Amino acid sequence: MLFASYKKYLLQFKFPAGTSRGTLLEKETWFVKIWDDADPAILGIGECALFKGLSIDDRPTYESKLTDCCSNINALQLQGNGLAHWPSIRFGFEMALKDLQMGGTRTLFPSNFTLGEKGIPINGLIWMGSPDFVKKQIGEKLGVGFRCLKMKIGAMQLQQELDLLKQIRLEFPSSDLEIRLDANGAYSYPTVLEVMEQFSKFSIHSVEQPIKAGSPDLLSLICQKSPIAIALDEELIGKTTVTEKQKLLSTTKPSYIIIKPSLIGGFTGALEWINAAKSLNIGWWITSALESNVGLNAIAQWAYSLDVKVTQGLGTGGMFTNNIPSPLFVKDQELRIDMDVSWDLSNIGFDE
Repeated sequence: MLFASYKKYLLQFKFPAGTSRGTLLEKETWFVKIWDDADPAILGIGECALFKGLSIDDRPTYESKLTDCCSNINALQLQGNGLAHWPSIRFGFEMALKDLQMGGTRTLFPSNFTLGEKGIPINGLIWMGSPDFVKKQIGEKLGVGFRCLKMKIGAMQLQQELDLLKQIRLEFPSSDLEIRLDANGAYSYPTVLEVMEQFSKFSIHSVEQPIKAGSPDLLSLICQKSPIAIALDEELIGKTTVTEKQKLLSTTKPSYIIIKPSLIGGFTGALEWINAAKSLNIGWWITSALESNVGLNAIAQWAYSLDVKVTQGLGTGGMFTNNIPSPLFVKDQELRIDMDVSWDLSNIGFDE
């Protein structure tokens, strides 16, 4: 018989992480532990990475839902509608059950990645802040060899952001450096198209979520007219059925979608989005959503199992002062696993 329990954990940022929706100082997350009484020493660990203000499961009843899932772990239905509106919880339990099934070693999808032989190419993430802070981040990422940057935009004055991009392009042409922009819904219509036109002067790969989610017809027009490829991110949140997902993509026709399992229903929901995108020749890549190393590990292993080709957004592991010590590390713009480093779950009380 299976048993389960959970614990709340507050991840502390090393610096104020700025987005157009505000500045993050800490990130609430919940860890799940599942075991079988036939061999209680083997633990399956998962992470329910609730994203306050963004997740559709950001509700007062979140903890009671966790309690209910743990109490009914032997009858828990991960597929279907049971947890469709609780995406981070579904993902946490998918992760923990998969880990338990694989022997509780944190190796969910064995591959050359989990053997430490291959890495996953990732982008360098540039957070919003003062111009000096943004410049500092850019210098650090370029200095260690990143050749794909994802820049959060929309908080500084537009001219400041344009000046930064101009400086970057003077030193790094598009053949040497890919630049992705993430607006987090910062702009409004019709000025958004003017902004895209100005950004397009700097050979931008794509812009994520230029306007707030919830206006698919308007977004369709922007996708059609923008001189820069548009990627959907927050727009995917809350669409729980395959029909809804196909309708959104066929209506808006974006160039790309951003896959964040914690926000769109775990492995199950994410695969539905990927299949819908493939059917319409829409590109995609996978991004973490500020999970701890527990969630990041699961996402990275799953991403590698899908034989991803383009640069992924999985470089968030070094953002927290109290992250869970793990074998994950970044080298030469790749996320890799160090086989000589062990997991340490003592921070969350899940000692092995």
